[in-house]
Amino acid sequence: MTGWTKEYEIHKHEYLELFDNVMKKEQETNIEFLEKSLSKKLGRKVVVCASGTDALHFSLLSLGIGKGDEVLTTAFSWISTASVISMTGATPVFCDIDISSYHMSFESIKRMYSDKVKAIIYPHLFGNMSDISKIKEFCKEKNIHFIEDACQSIGSCYNGVVAGTIGDISTLSFNANKVISGISGGGAIVTDGDTEIFKKLRKHGNHEILGYNSKMLLFNAEVINHRLKKLDDYIKSRQEVAKQYDKQLKNYVVIQEPGNNVNHNYHKYVIRLHNKRVRDELKEKLGASVHYPKPIPENKMYNNIVHRKDNLFSTKTVCDTILTLPIHPYMKKDEINKVVDVILITLEHENNKFLKDMEKVLGDDMYDKDIINETTEDIYDYIIEKSYQTPNYIEEVSFKNKHKLKIAFNKFYNKVIL
Repeated sequence: MTGWTKEYEIHKHEYLELFDNVMKKEQETNIEFLEKSLSKKLGRKVVVCASGTDALHFSLLSLGIGKGDEVLTTAFSWISTASVISMTGATPVFCDIDISSYHMSFESIKRMYSDKVKAIIYPHLFGNMSDISKIKEFCKEKNIHFIEDACQSIGSCYNGVVAGTIGDISTLSFNANKVISGISGGGAIVTDGDTEIFKKLRKHGNHEILGYNSKMLLFNAEVINHRLKKLDDYIKSRQEVAKQYDKQLKNYVVIQEPGNNVNHNYHKYVIRLHNKRVRDELKEKLGASVHYPKPIPENKMYNNIVHRKDNLFSTKTVCDTILTLPIHPYMKKDEINKVVDVILITLEHENNKFLKDMEKVLGDDMYDKDIINETTEDIYDYIIEKSYQTPNYIEEVSFKNKHKLKIAFNKFYNKVIL
């Protein structure tokens, strides 16, 4: 059961009353009430549209970005973060990520910059935020437009700065899986500048320019506006679920720990496993999702789309090991514990297989804490890590010094398994 299904069960009377009120109105009623609610929350001008994808697309069009231009973006996100760039005729330039925050790497941004770059699309992935002061300064120095993709991060903030208020243009999404969701999705463009171009683009260009049918339905706007009033409660509940996951899992998997002064909305709760095989096994057992299974430019569509990309080592590593766990405001403790139990039992089974494989090679006296501070070559550390990731690997690989392998095993055992 999803969070929205549960919410409807609990607050059914509210939604039926909302629907009844909407059906008594003209369906072409202006939806400025939602734009005003969002504007009040963000302190900026807001134009709503049909989707977060449209919001990003219109942002690029409003800046005149097109053929011959390049736009920097992440290789690790939902595909529309990049596909909107190609829709304008511009070239997407894919940057690698920081392996701990999953955000765009500043070093990669600097490597991939060229004189053709006119903008950057920067997502706050999964609702987490981090320090982007260096990236903003770089954009200012190079005269690059900073488009903030806040589609996953409504309500999040860093050092008191709220998502959706950072970009030259910022975007929001109200898709069904977001912290604030509409009945049929939805999006918004947030800016301090003139909004007329966005209003034209969403309504067939007002027959003045080439535009799109990107209107938001009245009932959808009413539902978003209704849920927006509960945003703080939704986030608080999601944070409580995340705390329970953190407490029980932090010693066994890699969790996404928000940095200092971050208010994380936990649009997604993600963990990373030791290897793809274990990740895939847990995905099947839990019926969980993977966000995201491959770097964006490795999708088939990019075989025929012009793009540039950095060496995406960190992105590929995360894609192979990341797993999204269930999270919504109405999750109960027993539901959380059930997910945790499946993870811990699976990991214990994996650890037992690894230890049995090591015992075949090192013998039953393989445990020795007294040697963990002794030095050994990197190759022995690699053999142990690879053996942990790949069944039977230790039986197939050759090594010269059994004692050094034992040192590497004990270091790994004390750091990862204990």
